Amino acid sequence: MTTVLTYGTFDLFHIGHLNLLKRLAALGDRLVVGVSSDEFNRIKGKKVIVPYAQRAEIVQAIRYVDEVFPEETWEQKRDDIARFDVDIFGMGHDWKGKFDDLSDVVAVRYLPRTSGISTTEMKRVLSAFDEAHVAELKRTLDSLSQIVKELS
Repeated sequence: MTTVLTYGTFDLFHIGHLNLLKRLAALGDRLVVGVSSDEFNRIKGKKVIVPYAQRAEIVQAIRYVDEVFPEETWEQKRDDIARFDVDIFGMGHDWKGKFDDLSDVVAVRYLPRTSGISTTEMKRVLSAFDEAHVAELKRTLDSLSQIVKELS
């Protein structure tokens, strides 16, 4: 049995996440996924929208995924490789070269990402959307305030 291991935050789960998990699952017989905990994301400087328990539940519900566990530190990867008897460690190509040091214990593969979609971009768009609404509300409140002054 060939076991594949990957890690990710999987915040705002989208088609790119699904495609990556599907491609990784196709490399072996079993896919094990470490989902970054909220605490670990804070250490990495990432702000998540969806809490860990929900992100882990979403990933576990994907038919390509056999097991989910929390990713708490950068250093746990070697222990996880041994614990799950991993044959292939896979990540998206945006991580290319970052985990090559693990190649002494496991085959390291970097897979292509789905073009045109990323959680970072989704968060940027949502942030801009929120800012636009805040500005619109401020203009409305300023207009209402001016009307109240004129009526007083």
